[in-house]
Amino acid sequence: MLVVNRFVVAEEAADGFTERAHAALAALAACRGYRSGQLARGLDEPTAWCLVTEWESVGTYRRALGNFDVKVHATPLLAESLDEPSAFEPLACAEPGGAVQTRSSDRSVGPGR
Repeated sequence: MLVVNRFVVAEEAADGFTERAHAALAALAACRGYRSGQLARGLDEPTAWCLVTEWESVGTYRRALGNFDVKVHATPLLAESLDEPSAFEPLACAEPGGAVQTRSSDRSVGPGR
């Protein structure tokens, strides 16, 4: 599972934001089920930032949100992210030079879908 939180950060607030994002990333990284994460800044738009984390499953991510250090360091930062979908289910991947590998969705498909 991928979680992509996007932010708009004024250039004069970038240093403080970066410090808080590093603390959030460290808190998330200490949780069970965390696979990887990164903080990125827009190349063409320096006020655009994103925090991307990868998780073993939706459940491990949701349980991580209940962790004390995550509540202290990550939750306040995540609350500042843009109000848009942030959790994504990877359905295809490819390693460098490799073939595309697909996965079936964990979402149940109901009538009309």
